[in-house]
Amino acid sequence: MERASTQAEPQALARGCPTLPVDPFDEAFLADPYAHHESIRDAGPVVWLERIGAFGMARYAQVQAALRDHETYCSGRGVGLADFAKEEPWRPPSLLLEADPPLHDRTRGLMNRIVSLKALKALRPTWAAHAEALADELLEKRRFDAVADLGEAYPMRVFPDAIGVPAEGREQLLVYAAATFNAFGPRNAVFERGNAIAGDAVAWVAQACKRENLAPGGWGRAVYEAADTGECTSEEAERLVRSFLSAGVDTTVNGISHMILALATHPDQWERLRAEPGLAKRAFEESLRWDSTVQTFFRTTARDVTVEGTSIPEGSKVLLFLAAANRDPRRWEAPDRYDLSRATSGHVGFGFGIHQCLGQMVARFEGELVLEALIPRVREIRLAGEPERRLNNTLHAIASLPVEIEPA
Repeated sequence: MERASTQAEPQALARGCPTLPVDPFDEAFLADPYAHHESIRDAGPVVWLERIGAFGMARYAQVQAALRDHETYCSGRGVGLADFAKEEPWRPPSLLLEADPPLHDRTRGLMNRIVSLKALKALRPTWAAHAEALADELLEKRRFDAVADLGEAYPMRVFPDAIGVPAEGREQLLVYAAATFNAFGPRNAVFERGNAIAGDAVAWVAQACKRENLAPGGWGRAVYEAADTGECTSEEAERLVRSFLSAGVDTTVNGISHMILALATHPDQWERLRAEPGLAKRAFEESLRWDSTVQTFFRTTARDVTVEGTSIPEGSKVLLFLAAANRDPRRWEAPDRYDLSRATSGHVGFGFGIHQCLGQMVARFEGELVLEALIPRVREIRLAGEPERRLNNTLHAIASLPVEIEPA
């Protein structure tokens, strides 16, 4: 990868910020990020990542503080390596993830109203029935791929219908979401491989987000109805529907897959969950902390800021290691262990502050329903092969997770 440089580099070196040669987008790093997080955390509260020309934070306290301080660490200049103030975005920026107040407040308020707790509760009977039907199918198989047959299969049965996208071509959602998260990193080989197969998916999503292609009664059409009342423009409505499709798929797919991986590799915790089904919500939250789907996001400093003695100039890119923060021993006891006794409140698996993931309520809802279907039916979950990772510049994604289950 070509080495990046910014105006911040001489500042970092002159002010004594620890400099690390690690490349967080190297394929070896992406394949096993947890092998590198401790050294980044221990180097200091702020580090200089010379390979990408950006500052980095991997400790929980600094990551959470940056996520909460959207005025200093802005998102409107891009949450990837690219700085939208200096280069043209590769696509129209997200009106949620890559927007700052007041625009962000307006669009987020609109979307929160559509994807409300009331709206999710109305879907519970249908989504629960789908989860139970899928659990019964998996019991018949006994041995299956927990990614393709569960992590992907369940969200794809319920989420596209909620949005109201066309039935034909829905498989493109998986490709599109992966490509979107890939683009937050550099234009490296991982990006190029993903981008090479994403053309059809990008074209499908562009058509699926148009008003005339969205089913009446779905969340997508509801966004356009908000445009009709002046809450946003029609062009903004199309971009907001696109945000649904990028935020509500890969994070949920990998969140469910990581949850199954956690329970398969911590059988005592599955046994406890079966004894205490009320821990289903905590089980999903702890999996989000234990193996965060979204590993990193960038911010750009909107002003000069000093963090723990390190001066970070205005206009600097700062890489926030969300997953490293979620396993910071300064915040969590025995952080590498998946533990249902743990109070997970405050984890940054879905971000923190005003830019928390739009799809977090949906992901939590789906994860809980999957567990509610599996707990009474499954006595044991165990690995039936080695998990296979799918490299992505932003996500810690699983390509395949062979498991075997024993009926209750």
